[in-house]
Formats: sequence, C-alpha cells, structure tokens
Amino acid sequence: MAGNDWINSYLEAILDVGPGIDDAKSSLLLRERGRFSPTRYFVEEVITGFDETDLHRSWVRAQATRSPQERNTRLENMCWRIWNLARQKKQLEGEQAQRLAKRRQERERGRREAVADMSEDLSEGEKGDAISDISAHGESIKGRLPRISSVETMESWANQQKGKKLYIVLISLHGLIRGENMELGRDSDTGGQVKYVVELARALGSMPGVYRVDLLTRQVSSPEVDWSYGEPTEMLTPINSEGLMTEMGESSGAYIIRIPFGPRDKYIPKEDLWPYIPEFVDGALNHILHVSKVLGGQIGSGRDVWPVAIHGHYADAGDSAALLSGALNVPMLFTGHSLGRDKLEQLLRQGRLSKDEINSTYKIMRRIEAEELSLDASEIVITSTRQEIDEQWRLYDGFDPILERKLRARIKRNVSCYGRFMPRMVVIPPGMEFHHIVPHEGDMDFETEGSEDGKAPDPHIWTEIMRFFSNPRKPMILALARPDPKKNLTTLVKAFGECRPLRELANLTLIMGNRDNIDEMSSTNASVLLSILKMIDKYDLYGQVAYPKHHKQSEVPDIYRLAAKTKGVFINPAFIEPFGLTLIEAAAHGLPIVATKNGGPVDIHRGSDNGLLVDPHDQHAIADALLKLVADKHLWAKCRANGLKNIHLFSWPEHCKTYLSRIAGCKPRQPCWLRNADDDENSESESPSDSLRDIQDISLNLKFSLDGDKNEDSDNLFDPDDRKNKLENAVLAWSKGVKGTHKTSIDKIDQSSSAGKFPALRRRKQIFVIAVDCDSSTGLFENVRKIFAAVEAEGMEGSIGFHIGHFIQYIRSAFFSDFRGHESTDFDAFICNSGGDLYYSSSHSEDNPFVVDLYYHSHIEYRWGGEGLRKTLVRWAASISDKKGEKEEHIVVEDEKNSADYCYTFKVQKSGGDPSVKELRKSMRIQALRCHVVYCQNGSRINVIPVLSSRSQALRYLYLRWGMDLSKLVVFVGESGDTDYEGLLGGLRKAVILKGVCSVSSSQLLSNRNYPLTDVVPYNSPNVIQTTEECSSSELHASLEKLAVLKG
Repeated sequence: MAGNDWINSYLEAILDVGPGIDDAKSSLLLRERGRFSPTRYFVEEVITGFDETDLHRSWVRAQATRSPQERNTRLENMCWRIWNLARQKKQLEGEQAQRLAKRRQERERGRREAVADMSEDLSEGEKGDAISDISAHGESIKGRLPRISSVETMESWANQQKGKKLYIVLISLHGLIRGENMELGRDSDTGGQVKYVVELARALGSMPGVYRVDLLTRQVSSPEVDWSYGEPTEMLTPINSEGLMTEMGESSGAYIIRIPFGPRDKYIPKEDLWPYIPEFVDGALNHILHVSKVLGGQIGSGRDVWPVAIHGHYADAGDSAALLSGALNVPMLFTGHSLGRDKLEQLLRQGRLSKDEINSTYKIMRRIEAEELSLDASEIVITSTRQEIDEQWRLYDGFDPILERKLRARIKRNVSCYGRFMPRMVVIPPGMEFHHIVPHEGDMDFETEGSEDGKAPDPHIWTEIMRFFSNPRKPMILALARPDPKKNLTTLVKAFGECRPLRELANLTLIMGNRDNIDEMSSTNASVLLSILKMIDKYDLYGQVAYPKHHKQSEVPDIYRLAAKTKGVFINPAFIEPFGLTLIEAAAHGLPIVATKNGGPVDIHRGSDNGLLVDPHDQHAIADALLKLVADKHLWAKCRANGLKNIHLFSWPEHCKTYLSRIAGCKPRQPCWLRNADDDENSESESPSDSLRDIQDISLNLKFSLDGDKNEDSDNLFDPDDRKNKLENAVLAWSKGVKGTHKTSIDKIDQSSSAGKFPALRRRKQIFVIAVDCDSSTGLFENVRKIFAAVEAEGMEGSIGFHIGHFIQYIRSAFFSDFRGHESTDFDAFICNSGGDLYYSSSHSEDNPFVVDLYYHSHIEYRWGGEGLRKTLVRWAASISDKKGEKEEHIVVEDEKNSADYCYTFKVQKSGGDPSVKELRKSMRIQALRCHVVYCQNGSRINVIPVLSSRSQALRYLYLRWGMDLSKLVVFVGESGDTDYEGLLGGLRKAVILKGVCSVSSSQLLSNRNYPLTDVVPYNSPNVIQTTEECSSSELHASLEKLAVLKG
C-alpha cells in the first residue's frame, strides 16, 4: 500500500496479538498502563471525528471471542474497515481543505473588488488596532460600556430611561415554550434556547423604559403535549429587579404569544417547520398591528406604537424576523444560538452522511440561507462569545470581519460606503437571575428530615443522589449535560475512573436529563449512556458515581447547592461549548469550575476567574484539574469567592442594559406615512371625510407618472402649477365617483358604499392576485381572461379586486391593447419589477391611468445599494462571457431600458451559460451588497431588487398600508415560475396552482435552489389547491368553491 506504510505496523500488530492481547511481550512504547490494545488505540486516537458505532460493536464482539483463530479473523476484518475509515477521513480532510481554500479565495477577491469600488486601500484608521484590542465588529474592547458594578449604578442608568415606553418583539419558533415548569431536555428542540428566550423576555419586561415585550412562538394544540402549549397568550410573571421596574399599564409586561401555524394537531420538529414560515409571518403581522393600535390608545396618544426592534432567535425565527422587519420597516436583531454552516462542516467531517443526505435530514441548506438572509436584514447580530464571531460567523458569505472594520471606520468618518452594509456583531453574554440564590455556607451536616431544630427537610433530589454513594461526605464533582457525544461525558468518567487519588477524594454526579427506559432513548444518547454504564462497571465505580434517572427543572438549584455543600466542583468537559450557561449557574451557587478551553467558557473564565480551563481531549488534564481543586482547599475557597464576587457581570439587568443601549443606537425606522402628523389611518373606515383625506394622502404619497414612463416629461413632474391642476382634477374626479363603465360586471364600482375612497382595494371583500409567470404577455392575458370568466357568473360586483404581480417593469396603456374586453381600471394594483414597484390604477384621466406609490419605495429601500450596486452588477455581467476562439460573446448584458430606480434588469442572451442566482447572490454578499436576485422569464431575464422586497412582501405592504385582509387573498400561480415563486405559496392567503401553466421550467432556474420546493412549500395545506391540466373557467370556479372563496 504505497503511501500508507505507516498503517502496516498497526495492522500487523492487530493480527499478531492473538490470545495474548495483554501479553507482557508488547513493546513498552505500545503499552497503555500495561493494558495496551493497538486496535483500541487506533479506534480511539487515530479515527477521530467519526461516529462509528458499528466499529465499536465489532470490537466488543472480537474481544468477547474465546477462540484465538476466530478472534484473529474478526480483528482482520475489522482492521480493513479501520483502514477504509482512515482513507475516508483523509479524503474528507482534503475536501475540507479545498472548500476552505475556495472560500478564502472568494472572500479575498470580493474584498479586493469592494476596496477597488471604494477607491482606496485600507487606511491606517481603518485597519484597526491589534487583535487583542479590537473586537470582530470594529470596537475597541477598552472603550466599551462599563459593566454595572453596583445597585447605585443601575439606578442611575434607570433614571435616564424614565419616559421611554418601548415595545419589543422576540421570536423563537421551535420547541415547547412556556413560562413555568419548562420541559427542558424533553426533545432536541426544547433545550437551552427555550430557557434563554423566556428569561430574556421576562427580564426585558421588568426593565425601566420597556413597556411591553412579546415572545412569539408556535401554538401547539396536540394531545401529545401539555394543554398549556395551546393557550394563545401567557403572561410572564415579572422578576425582582431591585425595585427598578416602571409603573405597570393595562397591557404592559412580558407575554408569550402563540401564533397558530403548520399542522394544528401535531407537534413537529424544527426541520419540518420551513414550509409554514410564511403562515407564521402573516399571523405575527396581524398580532403586532393589533397590539400597536392597542398601545397607541394607552400610551401613544392615539398613534400606533411600533416595535422598536424585532429579535429573531435561531435560523427559522431569523427568517421570520427578516420578513417581518421588511413588512413593518423596523430594525431587526438576530441571535443564531447554533449555526448551520458550522454544523454542516462537523457532519461532513464525520463522514457518515453525504451532503445530499445531510440536507435531506436536517434541511441544512434552507437553514443556512435563512441565516444569510438574517445577516442581510439585521442591524445587530448578538453573540454570546467572541469564538462565535471568529470561528463561526466568518464562515458566512454575508460577514467578513476585515471588511466590516473598514466599513465601520468609513461610517464614523462620514465617508461613503458605496451601497455596502455589514451588520454589527455584539457580544452580550446571557444573563441569570440571582436574587433567589443563597450560596450555602458550612459543611455537610447530614441533618435528617424533620430534625428537632425545626429546619426544613432536605430536598428530595438530595436523597435521590446520595443514595448512590457509599460515602456521601466526600466532595461532589458535578456534571449537568445531555448524554450527547459532543458533551464528552465518557472522557470525564474515564478520567475519574483511571485517577485513583481523585476517586479516593471525591464522588462523581452525572445529571444526564430524564429517562424512563434506555431502549426508548435516541440511539445516539443511548449509546453514550451505555458506554458510561460499562465504564462504571469496568472501573468498579459503584458507590462513587451517581446518575439519577429523573429530576425536575426546579430541582436544578438544589443540585448545585448540594455540590457546594460538599465543597465540590462543577465541570463542563464538552468538546466545544458555544456559551456555557451552566458555568454561570454553578458560580452563582459558589461552585468552582473546570471547563473546556474551546468556546464560551474562555470568556466566562476571563470575567469570573473562578476555576480552571482544560483540553477536553486530554483526560489526564481533566483529572489533574479536578484533583487540584478538590485537594487544595485554599484554591477552592479563592475560586468560590471570585465567582461570587464577579457573578454580577452575567446578571439579567446587566445583559438587558447593554441590550437596550444597543437598540438605542439603531436608526429608528417605521412606515413613512406614520411620520405624517396629519395621517388619517386612525379614522373610521366609513368616515364621510375619507374621500378628501385619501386625496390629501395621494398628494403627499403618490407621484403621477404619465403612462407609467419614468423618463417621459420628467422635467414637469414637480412643476407646482402642473401638480396643482392634477390634484384638482383628481379631487373632482373622485368627488363625482368613478365614471366609466367596465366591459365586465365583475369590478363595477359600488357607488352606494364609500364610492370616493382610494384605492379601491380598501372596500374589496376578496382580492385575486394573478402572479402567473408566463414568458409572454399573451400567456398572461389568456390566464387573466380565464380567471375573470370563472367568477363572472357570481355577480359579486365591486366585491372582488384584481391585482397583477409580474416581472414586467411598469404598466403602459399599450399593455392592455390585446386584452380584448378588459381595461387597466379592472385592476386595483400592479406589483411590477418582481416587487420593486407598486402601481395603482386611476380612472380620472385617460392619459394618466396609473400612479406609483412612492411610500412603497421608501418602505423597501433599506440597505439598497443604489449606484454602487449597479456598477458592481455591470462589472459582474461583463465578466460572464462565452469565448469561441478569438471571439468573445457576452452572456449577460445590462437592460437599461427596462431598469428602474429600485430594480436593475439584465438580459440573459444565452440560456445555460449564466451563473445561478445563488452564485450571483453569494458574490454580492461577499462584497457586502445586500439585494434580492430574481431570475425571470424562464431564465432569460434577471431582476435585482432591494433585499427585503418581493411580490409576497408587496402583498404584506398592501395589508399594512390599506388594511387588505391577507386571509381574503387568493394567489394564482403556475406549476413553476420565477425564482421568487415559493414566496407566493403559503401564508394566510390561499393559492391556486394552474396545472399545465409554466410547467416547462429552465433547468437553470431549478438549479437556483439549494433545496427542493417540497421542503419549503406547504403543498399539503388546505389553503393550496391544484387544478387539473389546462383547466377550463368552470373547473377553475369549482376549485375556488373548494377553497370557500366562491359559493357553490
């Protein structure tokens, strides 16, 4: 085996062991405390990174075989499997190195192009200080806000917050969330994140300056879970904030709001929630608007109180928060908790699953895209540790620490960034509430329950633990973690079992979640637990190790108290710990700590200085650190004192103070029309003066665009006399009602009911959105006529409004020239440029039938790169060419004629030669340019629009702006469509998929997605229906009856 000679010695050693596997003839260099096994050494030390359970089972069977010949045969077969694993591992390492090299090259190229666009290299002021003095988000560590060190300091800060009444929205979708008796560890989705978000909401609700906090999650009304998870609202009891809490109001405080989405009677894992995210967004939008109006009546002097920020937790909530942030135009915050790219790299290194299998199991590519979108949309990304920034977030296309520092420096100097944006990374450690914790003083006294001096009996969990020990007086080494391979509990047990001095001085307690039967546990957790039980037996640790089957969440503080009472030590030996909240809890109870040196514990130890850090792979280092703290009482007392003294650094008031200070630094955003003091949104819908108010609103909002042409007569757009004449004509036309008779009876204006209102969609009972992505206008018109014919017989005059959502640039009168029987006024609104523009129809003037909503532009312009983005796109298009000999043909060219201020359009002249949308989006993100790339017209056209704009987001804008009920929307789409097609399906709206329409999609369009549509589209939803192939208008009518849109 050329190139693998190093392995021959191991294979020969395995085969030569024979019956004398522990024979003294083995080389001293190959012995491990006199019991060396080359096979075991190879499995445990060489084949690291593999979860090879079958290999371990084979090893156990081989060891149990009595016949030397059979044993050698088994070991021979096993050694070839090991050799194959080693080759596989080497191959994976090579592939990982290639991925890292490619990513590094892409990052460096993007950085160079960004620097070239900004016309200068990194100046001295932009390079930043040394790494030790500069954070990954461009801040000097020395210049940060000081930590709160006393109650007086907090009171001083609280006084500055008086008068503020903030409304904050938190989102955490998966798992089971409730305020009391949290079922942490019930499943993989109900873990530390659940506890974190509940306590964050409770703490924020108790802070001065915060009036209301809503924690939005999923409502689960399933017989397999407790009834409390089906309650729509739960108020969180406030925590004790040292009397700093502001006065309470009618709707103030912190609440868990459960939004129904997805299967109503089923509790599903987070990987299966993706198709139902739009439904959550629509439901959350309804709730937020309702609460905003209620708070406006209570504390806003009649004006809606908008959320000051929306904070998403984990990828699914980040995706939801981004859409809500775009719909409401408010700042977004994001906390990843666990990141998809990091998990993908770990799973690929293990080598057990291919990338496709990983994606199928974990929906990992959809998760990563959600995290990238969260980076695009977030003002601030909150992390627990610097390790998360340096080693995890830098894996993403949308974040580059070096480019971030440059942009931050340019912003401080008021120098243009040419349309580039980067979220600010902020390290805010999770908090804890310490007021109820009283550190135990004194030694174990073994008082019995109901003792004569009247003291309370010992907690029940103490009895459950101490019954395992033959000598319960010894100090207790406590580990509290799930039996997960990442938690590294087997190494801890091995270190304890092989260190006799430690065994003589201390006991070991393992709190490994709750279990009834090992056979009912997941295979991974059961495997870890069985390994631990076997090691307990192997090292004869009976009477020295406790591993209770059950404990309540409320008993965890009692477990810490018991460990502190015995002068014990808390240990977290995980291979990598993102933060380590249990370390803070242990410190608060007066326990010194031993923790992994990888991840968050480094930051915790730096602040608390209450223990030792170890290499989790080194069992001897773990044993030595534990022995040092248990044996040296002076060191133990010093670490305990340091922990209790510095624990305030991790309190919830400290966390919330920093959190609110960061929010205060965000630029306030809200819908532009709410800034108008004369806004009429709070008036009753049937007010007699609505018509005049609407016209006043038009004069402030809407720019008339003759025939929709943005360039035609541009010099006269803002001429005062011309504007006055148009406004007078509009008022006159609206005051008389809409004249002119439509060719069909579907959309006649109901003159008896608020005839003068603008736009007409305000009074519609149903809205039909035609978003069929046909290649030509002829195909679109054919489907429009079919849809009109399907509802014509209903006689619902004026109650149904029609919208068009398409990739076209803007509406012209000629657009309807071939539309035989229909006019532009048959439609209320036109969503153009894939969601980059929004027009309304107008019947006042034949020469000017359309108006464009400029407020919509201001609503979607967040992080729009403008001219800087356009120049980068033009340069990108020029680099896409097809070389044939000496002739070079450009595949993608700019389409200036069809471009607009908020949509840059490019033509694809040769199908199949252009890169996929994901590659273009990736290229823009690497250069800190945030945009939404849409491939249209079967791959022959590319629209680049603002990052949080789309056709589906435009529908949410219409709901927000004009009160259009989302549940009354029906969207008509084809079998396939543009690359924003999936956004049109799902949500509270209903969808009709026209079979046979747009069924032939370019393979290039299909390759634009990292995941199949079935992963993100709720085809099984009762709100989504598919027609038959090439259905008639009568069949379409029947489909609408099934959706309960039309009466049968």
